[in-house]
Amino acid sequence: MTTNNYIAGSMIVFFWIIICIVSVAFGLWTYRVDRQRSTPFPWLTATLRTITVFLTAALLIAPLLHLNKQNTIKPIVLFLQDNSQSIANTLNKDTTQYRTQAEQLLSKLSRDYQIVRWGFGADIHHDTLFQYKQPATDISQALEQAISVYGQQNLGAIILATDGRFNQGNNPLSINFPYQGSIYTVALGDSSIQKDLRIAKVYANKTVTLNNQFEIRADIIADRCNGYNANATLTDKTNNQSTTASIQIPSDRYDRTISFTTTASTPGIHHYVISLPAAQDEKNTTNNTADIFVEVINEKKEILLLTHAPHPDVNAIREALNGLDEYNLIVETADKAPKSISNFDAIILHGLPSSLFPLNTISLQKKPLWLILTGNNNIPQTAQLVQNVTLQVNPQNLQNQFPIYNTTFSDFNMPANINAVADKLPPLAVPSGIIKPAPNSLILFSTKGNANLPLWMLQSGTVPSVILSGEGIWRWRMAEYRFFNTHSTIDQAIRQTISFLVARKQDKPFHVEPSKYVWSDAEPITVSGYLLNANNEQINTPEVNFSLTDASKKIQKFSMDRNGNAYKLNLGLRASGEYHYEATVHHEGKTWTSSGSFVVQSVPIEQMETGVDYPLLYTLAHQYSGSFFTDKNIASVYDSIHTNPAIKPLIQTQSETEPLINWKWYFLILLITASAEWLLRKYWLAQ
Repeated sequence: MTTNNYIAGSMIVFFWIIICIVSVAFGLWTYRVDRQRSTPFPWLTATLRTITVFLTAALLIAPLLHLNKQNTIKPIVLFLQDNSQSIANTLNKDTTQYRTQAEQLLSKLSRDYQIVRWGFGADIHHDTLFQYKQPATDISQALEQAISVYGQQNLGAIILATDGRFNQGNNPLSINFPYQGSIYTVALGDSSIQKDLRIAKVYANKTVTLNNQFEIRADIIADRCNGYNANATLTDKTNNQSTTASIQIPSDRYDRTISFTTTASTPGIHHYVISLPAAQDEKNTTNNTADIFVEVINEKKEILLLTHAPHPDVNAIREALNGLDEYNLIVETADKAPKSISNFDAIILHGLPSSLFPLNTISLQKKPLWLILTGNNNIPQTAQLVQNVTLQVNPQNLQNQFPIYNTTFSDFNMPANINAVADKLPPLAVPSGIIKPAPNSLILFSTKGNANLPLWMLQSGTVPSVILSGEGIWRWRMAEYRFFNTHSTIDQAIRQTISFLVARKQDKPFHVEPSKYVWSDAEPITVSGYLLNANNEQINTPEVNFSLTDASKKIQKFSMDRNGNAYKLNLGLRASGEYHYEATVHHEGKTWTSSGSFVVQSVPIEQMETGVDYPLLYTLAHQYSGSFFTDKNIASVYDSIHTNPAIKPLIQTQSETEPLINWKWYFLILLITASAEWLLRKYWLAQ
């Protein structure tokens, strides 16, 4: 306590003592006077006078009264109801019964808990439950938003009612939610597995070279299809060519990857369809086909590899590209760099630009680049070569960083054993610091234990770029050969990286394409394009005419919108089928056209995978101190929550100060005591 506060406190105590003494003194004086006057009950008037004087004097120091208020906040129970289309199929005729039981549970819980109701599917709908019309399911997003909104409040429990089948977002078991409460899962539907044969995922390179053979793979999953024996068919709808792969299912559960090998016989965009004959008595056949688009290119690409100094990494890249007809690799040290780089389709910079060899960053910015960071890089100059990427690293401080393969990466095809290979790879020598990827970056390898340092990332855009955050890729090739007796996986990563760069090079004066080639009938279709002038600069002064032809040969015509220095067009929602487009522009006396096709599918993703995932829901509940229930015993959720000692009310104590002068009833008491004494004296004097 400071001296001033101590003095102030002492003065207040002194004033209270004085007030008490004065009040008692007035009371004694009144008692003596009234006794001498033979006033009836002199002690009564003396008491009233003492109280009146005390209350009046107390107002002179206007004390602040300290009050403690307690608020009891009920724990929140958040009910997350899966509103996706699959729930209606899973519950079948039991939807009304389930809704009645769920409403009864929530009504019973509302006596002791604050109930929040959310419906979820592709997105969140507050207080909209039991509709079952959402076209997709994102469980992780629902949990993340729930915890984000209510996690800092008294969120005691989350009740997650779902079939456990998610087709958007991340696996909820792979996310560490920042939540200390309990999650109670309610499995909706029967755990019995229906007969179903489906194509779970397809793998194919987006670009291949003319006359080369390439592979298309598909993950096939089958439930209760024991004895199925048929041929899966890959059809090139562009050339009307087909190839098959045999499928024999020896058990009730089947999960295999099949492979098709085909030849890129003609240039252009090729539309491939993988189809599976339906199994006997299979009800859901909407997931038995899959569409893939592959671009076949007919050009030999010139690749320039510039290095600060001779390095084993250079030889590793050279060996990976050796024997590929589609690439012509030129390797030079920086002191012997070509005067002009205009003829090269992509450039690899190893340890460049450096302080010794700064290079011409302006001309390099217009070329697809692969930057390999080493201890020689001049980071400010290197950062100028990539857009929207933050490079805050110290090349003088190299650290060993182990790689982790990004299992969600899908921009190009990697060998099936990539995870096994990645586990055996040695570390790269990576500059310490932070690398923040651009929003459109694609992470192939990340750094184990350091999310701020992606190891191998690709950035799409007008001019694509790739960053390998460290040196030592030659050790990766050696490690793969040591453990697997081959270089194929690392070589594939190098080749596909080069293909990523050259396939996106703007080598056409005019080009229009959709952002993807396979669409759902529930999402709007967008196409974009560019036009280059004589200086290879994007312009959008001329008008671009766009025509769209559907499967019935009906033609619609549009004019593309200008977007920055490019073109863009939103075609909206389209019915299922195959569509062909052609865009035309007139510029400087020439007419340029760009054409292609895309597919719209009416396959609801909610039907791609059916049944209830009991293991996922059971594991999720026990990860967060909850319990697992089925829709048949949803009423038991109440007992589990009610007996959970961690779910309890939150008592908040709030301290407030209020001046005495604000208390209206105080003045009422003062008025009553003063009036009572006056009325008594008036009455007694009148006797």
